[in-house]
Amino acid sequence: MASKHIVKQGECIESIALEHGFFWETIWNHAGNRELRKQRANGNVLRPGDEVHIPDRRTKSLPIETGQRHRFVLKGVPSKLRIIVRVDDEPRPNAPYVLEVDGKRYEGTADGQGRIAHPISPRATRGKLFVGEGNEQQEITLALGHLDPIEELSGVQARLNNLGFFCGEVDGETDPLTEQAIMDFQAHHGLEPSGELDDATRGKLLELHGC
Repeated sequence: MASKHIVKQGECIESIALEHGFFWETIWNHAGNRELRKQRANGNVLRPGDEVHIPDRRTKSLPIETGQRHRFVLKGVPSKLRIIVRVDDEPRPNAPYVLEVDGKRYEGTADGQGRIAHPISPRATRGKLFVGEGNEQQEITLALGHLDPIEELSGVQARLNNLGFFCGEVDGETDPLTEQAIMDFQAHHGLEPSGELDDATRGKLLELHGC
């Protein structure tokens, strides 16, 4: 019988699937998660408290010969971390970077659109990104899997902070700093600077943030 998993902060559909021994598509496309899919367009952007239905495990039998050595390969299911480095709302192309996640270190150069992509463990929750070189190097702390859905004020706050419109702590509470950040974002992108969250503002946030 299918069970339920209550989402905790820092979890996403890929980490939940790994914990329960499934590919993430198996869980996300399970019939019991139909309503969740309607609420959350992206399985990797869940809200703490969301319920994820876990299907029953299926057993598989394979005919093998006795007295022989057999090799079985378990397919890996890495997640892919994707980041776009921006400066003054413009992508920063060909920026040198160092990415540290789960004790692993990756060095490289962003592509012509400022994009960085690396496979990481679905269980990873923290990381650091160093962009640039020398005195101009910037350090960015990454809270992997901690982005709340855009429907939540905390999700709006996190995206505003990531895009350079500082609204302070991501706490889901309306305050003057958050209202000013919303207003600045709206004015910067040709929207009515009302300081109020509307569909156009949320849509623009999703477009620029990417998720």
